[in-house]
Amino acid sequence: MRVLGVDPGLTRCGVGVVEGVAGRPLTMLGVGVVRTPADAELGDRLVAIERGMEQWLDEHSPGFVAVERVFAQHNVRTVMGTAQASAVAMLCAARRGIPVALHTPSEVKAAVTGSGRAEKAQVGAMVTRLLRLDAPPKPADAADALALAICHIWRAPAQNRLQQAVAAHRTTGASRTQPPPGISRTPGASRASRAPRTPRTLKGPAA
Repeated sequence: MRVLGVDPGLTRCGVGVVEGVAGRPLTMLGVGVVRTPADAELGDRLVAIERGMEQWLDEHSPGFVAVERVFAQHNVRTVMGTAQASAVAMLCAARRGIPVALHTPSEVKAAVTGSGRAEKAQVGAMVTRLLRLDAPPKPADAADALALAICHIWRAPAQNRLQQAVAAHRTTGASRTQPPPGISRTPGASRASRAPRTPRTLKGPAA
């Protein structure tokens, strides 16, 4: 499984590609940051992020794209920029038919470090250890992108089993509600199709 992790940001959009399967050593294929100038127009910055994403998709051809799920913060401006960059990444992947998965920061931290409240330094240290790197990737956005990719590789098997179980449950439930061939479930149909009963005559006492 080859996953492109994206840590969305308008100024710095972290990207990292990891390959491997759950339970086995993982390999980093690339890591970096797509940058846009803070003084540029918003439309131009989004175009720059799109071009950067397209280059990474062209170079590595990932089978999945994992993007950090945007969550509410006090700084609305930061949230808006993150959401816009996230949308661009999802658009680029969807346009190529690549499945996109969203993971919250807590999910990523818990998957990589074992704690959903881990600090960025802890995440960087674990990413370095898991990918057998010489030093933590810089800046932190790049390390977070790798952590997203690792998280998806480890969580995907469990998510797939859950989705299969839900789909199987729905299929089984649907088959149980379907009437056997030739039998109608229309309310009142069975009663209406019956021949009317002849009223019984009550005999009085013999004379």
